[in-house]
Amino acid sequence: MRTLATLLVIALAASAPAAAGEVFGKITAEGNPVGEGTTVAGKCSARTYPAVPTDKSGSYHIILDETGKCALTVSHKGQSAEVAIVSYDDAVQVDLVLEVKDGKLTARRK
Repeated sequence: MRTLATLLVIALAASAPAAAGEVFGKITAEGNPVGEGTTVAGKCSARTYPAVPTDKSGSYHIILDETGKCALTVSHKGQSAEVAIVSYDDAVQVDLVLEVKDGKLTARRK
């Protein structure tokens, strides 16, 4: 009976969905959250991931099915900027700061 329970626990753990490449964070501009309307898209190798919107507090959450070197593209007020990141098996927090320099949007990690 004990062996059956152990096997059941192992089977359930193995069938749990993996969260590889889970990236989340908050985006600010001029010291304030960007609010709703800003989007974050991802790209790892040749695969692209559709943009997800930020919520009213400027927070985002995107799942990248790959690990390794990736890029996030942030679109804000008609402009976009890219920032390089590394995606891991575990979730990673990537808070971003947006700035406009010489009329062009830039993004950097906080």
